[in-house]
This record gives sequence, C-alpha cells and structure tokens, in this order.
Amino acid sequence: MRLTASVAAALRQSADRWLFRVGAPETAPIRLIQRRIYVLPTAAGVGFGVALAVMLVTSINYNLSLGYGLVFLLGGAATASIVHAFRNLLGLAVRPGRCDPVFAGDAAGLRLLIDNPRLARRPALRLRARGQMSAFELGPAAESVVLLACPTERRGRLHIGRTLIETTWPLGLIRAWTVFVPELDCIVHPTPETDAPPLPDDGAAAPGAGERVREGDDDFAGLRAHQAADSPRHVAWKALARGGPMLTKQYGATQGGDVLLDWSALPPGMDDEHRLSRLTAWVLRAEHDGRRYALQLPGKHIAPGLGAEHRDRCLHALALFDSATQAPRWPR
Repeated sequence: MRLTASVAAALRQSADRWLFRVGAPETAPIRLIQRRIYVLPTAAGVGFGVALAVMLVTSINYNLSLGYGLVFLLGGAATASIVHAFRNLLGLAVRPGRCDPVFAGDAAGLRLLIDNPRLARRPALRLRARGQMSAFELGPAAESVVLLACPTERRGRLHIGRTLIETTWPLGLIRAWTVFVPELDCIVHPTPETDAPPLPDDGAAAPGAGERVREGDDDFAGLRAHQAADSPRHVAWKALARGGPMLTKQYGATQGGDVLLDWSALPPGMDDEHRLSRLTAWVLRAEHDGRRYALQLPGKHIAPGLGAEHRDRCLHALALFDSATQAPRWPR
C-alpha cells in the first residue's frame, strides 16, 4: 500500500510539473487567469452525457420531435454550465495568510486570503491541500480568509504544498479547477515531554544575589503601568474609578536565578527528538514560572530572557534544529 501511494504521488507530481507548471512556491498574489483554469466533466457529467446520447439515438430511431427538443435543451444547459463553472474561478486572487506555530500532534491552521475583484457572487468553491478540504463562497468584491486544519506529525516547517481550488457550480456536471503552490508554511514545535523532570539548577545563580521578585499571586508588591497582555483581574479598578490612569497590581514571589537549558547536559542515552521534547517542556515551564532562561544547542546559544518573544525564539530554534548538521535551520 505504501509503495502504491508513493508511486501515485510521484506520478501526480510529475503530471503537475508538466501539465500545470507546478514547481516552486509562487509569489503573491496568485491570480487565476484563463490559462490556469481547467475544465472537465464530473462523473455525474459523464453519466449525463451518456444518457443524452441514448436519448438522441432513441429519438432518431423513433423520429421523436419532442425527444430532439429535450436532448438539445438539456445539452444546451450542460454546455452553458461549462462557462459558468469556468467564470466562477476566473479572476480570483490568492495570497498567503497568517499561520500560528503549533506543537507536533496538533492541527496547523493554514490560512489563505482569497479575493474576488468582480461584482458577482462566487458560490460553491472548495479549497484542497494536504488531504484537507474547506468549502467557502465569496460575495461581490469581497475577500475571505479560508482555513485548512492540517494534522501534524513531526516538528519542523510544514509547507502547504500543492493547493487546489475547484468548483462544480451550478449543475454539478462540470468541474473547473486550478492548481498552484502558495508561499505558505507553518512552524511545528516539538511535542513537550509529558511529566518532564524539574528545571535544571546547574545554570541558576547563587542564592541571594540571583533571587528576584517576579509577577505572581502571593503578596502585593505595588502598581505599574497597564499593558495590553495584563489580566483584567489584576487591574487597579479603584484607582481607575478615582480618575487615575489604568494601572496593574504587582504581586511578589521570590524564586531562583537564571536557568540554562543545555542540550549537552541531558543524559547521553537520549535521542535527538527526546532531547528536543524535554527542552521544549522546560522552556514552557520556565516561562510559566517566570524564570529567565537561556537555551544552549549545538552551534547556537540564546541568551537568557523571558517573555513571549524570547519563548517563541527558543521554540523556533528547537523546531528547526537539524541534527544532521548539528545546527538549527532558521526561517528565511
């Protein structure tokens, strides 16, 4: 089964490169011009054509005038549906959207922005990529964000790859479609290790000098300027009601110093993916606990820090780490 699937995939890629000129990712916007749209009958369309042929032969054999009229009427409607299906795709513009990083095993939300420049509705459209399908429609002169929830199995960069937009509107007898490769990918972080051991203390500063106060839920430590990411339950509402500025309450919690998350300090028997999984769990735990942390990988060192930007930088390094070259693969 796997051999058959791989052979079929190879044949399809060859056909895409030869017939649809599908290769490297295309720069946005990708416009669906006349030469990019293909039209063929569906299975229902083939059956409909066979039925019309039988009706025509019967009408000729028995010289049925009404039979001729019915055959030509239905044939004309089917022919007109070719034009409608073709025009339902003609002129659309496709641009890559935002794709938030996910952990391996979660579904990656690949988003495409599809624009309809015409003052006409585009109904019954379908977007397909990576074995997933999303149905949508576009209003007159409207733009829509179409989401494909693609499962992930391994860390790294998940490319959307071969993408298809199709329609069988209005009668379901004709299928119009186009194939393209948008410049869209998603970063897949390693799956955090379940029940990971506590954070290492080797990189922590000495007690006293390295101890500091972080935001927590223990004792009240004062007020500071409000930030958009602050929890509403920490806002000083009484001060705001008195006409003062919006402030956020700070609570003190004492904890240890910086933590070094070192690849080489992990047990020698661990494989690369298990190491990455544990380091990912430690990054999330250190961030949750409010402890500054540094990440040491072969060929790459990330200085101590804290916050969403620092966390994402560390997780990206773990996601794109290449064990073959002993260096991380950085985004373009």
